[in-house]
Amino acid sequence: MSSDIAIRARDITKHYLMFERPEDRLKQMFVPRLQRLVGREPKRYFRDFAALDGISFDIRRGETVGILGRNGSGKSTLLQIICGTLHPTSGTVEVNGRIAALLELGAGFNPEFTGRENVFMNAAILGLSHAETEARFDSIASFADIGMFIDQPVKSYSSGMHVRLAFAVAINVDPDILVVDEALAVGDEAFQRKCYARIEDIKDKGGTILFVSHGAQTIIQLCNRAMLIDRGEKILEGRPKAVVSQYQRLVNLSGPEAEPVREAIKAMGKGAEVQASVVANIAGAEDSLDGETTRVGAHTTAARGTEADDNAWFDPKLVSHSRIEYESKGARIRDARITTPDGRQVNVLRSGKRYTYRYTVDFDTTVTNVGFGMLIKSTDGIAFGGAATDFVERLKLTRADAGSTYEVQFDLRWSLTPGTYFLNAGVTGMADGQHAYSHRLLDALAFRILPVSEQIATGHIDFDAIPSYACVEKDKVAKMAGRAA
Repeated sequence: MSSDIAIRARDITKHYLMFERPEDRLKQMFVPRLQRLVGREPKRYFRDFAALDGISFDIRRGETVGILGRNGSGKSTLLQIICGTLHPTSGTVEVNGRIAALLELGAGFNPEFTGRENVFMNAAILGLSHAETEARFDSIASFADIGMFIDQPVKSYSSGMHVRLAFAVAINVDPDILVVDEALAVGDEAFQRKCYARIEDIKDKGGTILFVSHGAQTIIQLCNRAMLIDRGEKILEGRPKAVVSQYQRLVNLSGPEAEPVREAIKAMGKGAEVQASVVANIAGAEDSLDGETTRVGAHTTAARGTEADDNAWFDPKLVSHSRIEYESKGARIRDARITTPDGRQVNVLRSGKRYTYRYTVDFDTTVTNVGFGMLIKSTDGIAFGGAATDFVERLKLTRADAGSTYEVQFDLRWSLTPGTYFLNAGVTGMADGQHAYSHRLLDALAFRILPVSEQIATGHIDFDAIPSYACVEKDKVAKMAGRAA
């Protein structure tokens, strides 16, 4: 294997025998043999399940590769085979370098040992001597930040403490390859930020990173390349934004309705070249800076403007499962929806485009000083912004009579980065002598923002930043050396 290749997988398959009843397992051990002895066709008492089916890929040194896929698609099985904790049924995996893995919670830890003892045991498995682990122990303990629990049995740890210690060990053994399987999802927000900062550091130092994540923005921000796995097959590989976009088309579908989408994605992978070179991604940054100012944002804005609005669509499976409805006090909100400028209902949107958030309000009692509002939130409940008409006197509705119905709409530019978000809807007013919510829906609607080519925004909100850079002085070192002489 070339020294430039960190991981090479060729035709990896993993099959499991699935038995419907416990006694079928025993029958499979003896009955087929007896049937062969008497010249009969042996009967199978199991169903063959292919967790992985002929997966091949190369990961070069220094690459960060994300793996996406629906639950049960084989992602974790693939990572376990790469790490050597599981053997493939057929195919080969070659790994070039020290590999540190953070797989499912609890993997590699002895629950009866203390945290300290598990640190030394795991570090030894990863190839560190006792003396090397001693030298790094303070850094490991500081990163894990679990205090006195470091000397308590791991079986007494919470899931968050468990993952803190496991990740602290994995990233402090100076791995050539770091493998992470969605384990960071159990950590709190502060710890996740610290982990991703460390992952960025490993990436900047030339380490190879392979990880599974359902977070679209994480894959787009960190990865040079992404793979989409479904039902044990690699159906797409290429630029993170392209792969994330296709994954989001597939993620909420199941059964017959998923099949045409799945086949279309596979056809993409077999057709026009989907993969993008890392060099291509950064080529613009390596151009000569001969005193000219490069306006990166101008290209970004132009590219964004050429995206057609009809690329947005409606996904019937994308619904809010966290909807909370306030008690009605004179009004009731219904039919919350997002539409394109031409009136089509959509919930999978293009970043930076204009859409209209609409809902209908029925008033069953007379309400005065009426205000309408909306709010956009992240999946973890952070409010990004919204609008409320009762903040501006001229926008208030003086009176809504009992039996009346109002159609409310907020037209806005959806300047969010790729991900899933939620919408609130609210109506306020004076009823029974009090100004309060007449009705309110929390997480009334879920929607998704798709990646846009050439988008440079990070975080959750696209501020339409226009970066520029210019060489202000050449040969500065040489000039300073000349003055010193």
